[in-house]
Amino acid sequence: MVDRLVNSEANARRIQLVESCFGSSGQPLAVPGRVLVGEGVLTKMCRKRAKARQFFLFNDILVYGNILMNRKKYNKQHIIPLEAVKLESLEDDGHFRNGWVIRTSTKSFAVYAATSTEKQEWMAHINKCIEDLLRKSGKKAVEEHAAVWVPDAEAVICMHCKKSQFTVLNRRHHCRKCGAVVCNPCSNKRYLLPHQSSKPLRVCLTCYDSLTRAKVLSSNSGENSFSKDSSGEDDSDDEEDTNRSQQEAHDEAKFYGISEHDDHK
Repeated sequence: MVDRLVNSEANARRIQLVESCFGSSGQPLAVPGRVLVGEGVLTKMCRKRAKARQFFLFNDILVYGNILMNRKKYNKQHIIPLEAVKLESLEDDGHFRNGWVIRTSTKSFAVYAATSTEKQEWMAHINKCIEDLLRKSGKKAVEEHAAVWVPDAEAVICMHCKKSQFTVLNRRHHCRKCGAVVCNPCSNKRYLLPHQSSKPLRVCLTCYDSLTRAKVLSSNSGENSFSKDSSGEDDSDDEEDTNRSQQEAHDEAKFYGISEHDDHK
């Protein structure tokens, strides 16, 4: 189905429209062999709260961004290679329903669809694209993925020492290995996590101890993989939204197939 859309005018128009919606803030998306498989709004669990994000599924990448004007303008473009993606379904939990985790080697996060049908469609299409991509490239699926960060609101005290209470001055930090919310003294070490970054990243003391023990056991203790300095906590996807109205009701996700009349024009 996807292969039959590669050279269609409809596919070219769709990709061009996505590029224009991101404008100068986005990267060019039209490359030979690329197909826009589907698009829609998903609720992404960010560090501070859940936020609506526009997602675009291509046959080789997953793209998402902040919604400035529904179906017309987006920014903060993120591009994820599908060959590095692994999906994990989530059980419904209170008002967080129809969710799954998108895991990659550098960043992992939860998303939620409006209905169970949309969840099934998104997961099926993403998994099919990953399967086809790995089969054609001959590559193996990535085995190591980044931890999902625990949302700030779920931790009023440090998850490591169980004592330090977070305030305006006593900021929350995230361990890049396990995703726990911890205070600065409990995460004042860095460790090199090659799958996430070429620089040492902030880790909690528990993960630091386990990582250093594992390193000694593997006879690689001579490398300089850690430091006492703190890593930054910046995450551009958690910045305030320009238009709060985008959090409201949205159109159903749309997936493109060979049944559409304009696919073969």
